[in-house]
Amino acid sequence: MKIIVESGATKSDWRLISGSGEQVERKLLGGINVSTASMSHNIDTLRKGLAAFGGERLDGVYFYTAGIVTPEVRSLFEAEVRSAADAGEVDVQTDLVAAARAVCGRESGIVAIIGTGSNTCFYDGAQVSQKVRSGGYIIGDEGGGAVLGKLFLADFIKGLVPDEVAADFAAKFDASYAGIVEKVYRSDSPAGFLGSLAPFILSHYGNPYVKALVDGNFRSFIDRALKSYDTARYPVGVVGGFAWACNDIFTRICREEGVRLGSFLPEPIEGLIRYHSL
Repeated sequence: MKIIVESGATKSDWRLISGSGEQVERKLLGGINVSTASMSHNIDTLRKGLAAFGGERLDGVYFYTAGIVTPEVRSLFEAEVRSAADAGEVDVQTDLVAAARAVCGRESGIVAIIGTGSNTCFYDGAQVSQKVRSGGYIIGDEGGGAVLGKLFLADFIKGLVPDEVAADFAAKFDASYAGIVEKVYRSDSPAGFLGSLAPFILSHYGNPYVKALVDGNFRSFIDRALKSYDTARYPVGVVGGFAWACNDIFTRICREEGVRLGSFLPEPIEGLIRYHSL
């Protein structure tokens, strides 16, 4: 048996896979981001996930998670996985490698993640060979749901959101300044909180202010990340729930910006199951 885990800031998707590549069981748990969430939170989620499958001896654990920004961070978390899991093989990789393996398999291509956060790379069929640094939701992550939430809240607290949208937000969320600051600066997963606002924002896409906010977020991603690659030669494979929810919007903007799209997946896990079954 193998466990494949694909995790972002908002949720982690756990699959128990048989030796023939068939899914035996699935669990959905809280998100893991080894850079922005506390290590105690990440380890707690890790141990809950392993315990949910009975803690039996495994052939392998393949963990794909957001926030692996340095080899040291990866080694630290991999050591925690090895300590917690009874497995013959442990492989901890970035969410970017997860997307690349899911979209490209063992072929070359440009890869984009657009979920709570965002990331891009060129994948040569075996490894990431070119990468524009994401920067995370504070200094990067253009295009992602967390940045959209951040842009919206930055306008909201300054009174720049149109009245009808602001009133609806206040009716559905804790819109007090203290409540917003608490969730952004003191929660275990601030990026997850910011990203959780995206469905509300998108529900007002017909408002010109919101349309400009959403479109501008995607155009910033294209300008600052995707156009650094050879998009004239390679189409862009896209993975991510936020991009999937905005499929029509993102596809239109890519067309307007001269970027060709390839495979478009809501999440990489099914592609990862295929990859680890070969």
